[in-house]
Amino acid sequence: MLEVISNFVRLHKQSTSKNKLIKPKFDFLQPLRKWLDSLEIHNRKLAHFIAKLIPADCPFERDIILLGRKMAHIPPLCKINPLYEQFVSLRFKALCYLVDQCGEDIQSYC
Repeated sequence: MLEVISNFVRLHKQSTSKNKLIKPKFDFLQPLRKWLDSLEIHNRKLAHFIAKLIPADCPFERDIILLGRKMAHIPPLCKINPLYEQFVSLRFKALCYLVDQCGEDIQSYC
């Protein structure tokens, strides 16, 4: 019986080590990530456009309420986006430009 259990454990370890997510050798989005990270904002109109285009919070997150009771919650799906961090960073750069360089109030974007 002990031998059967030890064989099962050994086979389970082998199968789980093979089933781990395989990391791709080349990240196809890396050039786009680098480009988005390297963008600098030097134009007021562009900064306003970016701040309006990229939302402050995920628009897909919802609570489903029926008869005053919360029935379900849809989590923020934006984090599934592989470029999420770059877009948030770009929006932050645009807002910083509007405040630091243009002296504008950004309350309407928050």
